[in-house]
Amino acid sequence: MGSLHEGHLNLVKQASEHCPIVVVSIFVNPAQFGPNEDLDKYPRTLSHDLELLRSLNCVDSVFLPKVKDIYPSGIPLEIEKQKGTFIEVKGISHQLEGTTRPLFFRGVSTVVAKLFNIVQPNHTFFGQKDAQQCAVIRALISDLHFPIEMHVGATKREHNGLAMSSRNQYLTPEMRNYATALYNALTTIKNGLGKGERNREILLSKGYEIIEEATKTVKEKNLGFELKLDYLSVADPTTLEELQEIEEGKGAIISGALFVGTTRIIDNLLFNCTL
Repeated sequence: MGSLHEGHLNLVKQASEHCPIVVVSIFVNPAQFGPNEDLDKYPRTLSHDLELLRSLNCVDSVFLPKVKDIYPSGIPLEIEKQKGTFIEVKGISHQLEGTTRPLFFRGVSTVVAKLFNIVQPNHTFFGQKDAQQCAVIRALISDLHFPIEMHVGATKREHNGLAMSSRNQYLTPEMRNYATALYNALTTIKNGLGKGERNREILLSKGYEIIEEATKTVKEKNLGFELKLDYLSVADPTTLEELQEIEEGKGAIISGALFVGTTRIIDNLLFNCTL
């Protein structure tokens, strides 16, 4: 969606290693925003994005469609007013991110299918930071028989562990420091799994403790913003359903979302699995 960072550029570099022709799409997709989300405020830095892509010296084309090109019937944010064709991947879109953002994956699936049809790629590249999105797109490719191989690039992080995201631009330096509570919580859960702990409640409780301590510190210091946990999850990497008992040898996606002020950040770590 633009506002490119090192994570995006790393995916472009991976694409250039696999493909003789590299096409990058930049499109802020209205269909994946709800009526009360940040569509109008979402950072748009097209000139800078194009300079970054040009500096890589491996991008053959940048596709910059207009909203009317992708949604010829228009795209009001209120779902009951929308007209046209939309795609939903049932079963793995409603949980996790879908709980807080119920229209999100409907919008993602629809725009990605349209981009696939327009560009006709042989390969597509997505980032691990959006783990559920990767699962949804992989299912979409399989279910709709797109002849496309999907690649997932590792999450790129800032020096303090915070996952790179376009929305990090909303965060002050102080906010960035405390935003790492999410990564620290996920790391603690993963370390617990690595040490043999398999009880879901015990694993999550360790993560909750880290978030609660950071939340308390921010409040006591009166920093002018709050931390609010949306969720922590230990889920099956295929179904994305919560794992009540993590069986020996079984993989898991450890994920979460945290509000830092009004900015919602997400992150995940993989345990004994791939996307």
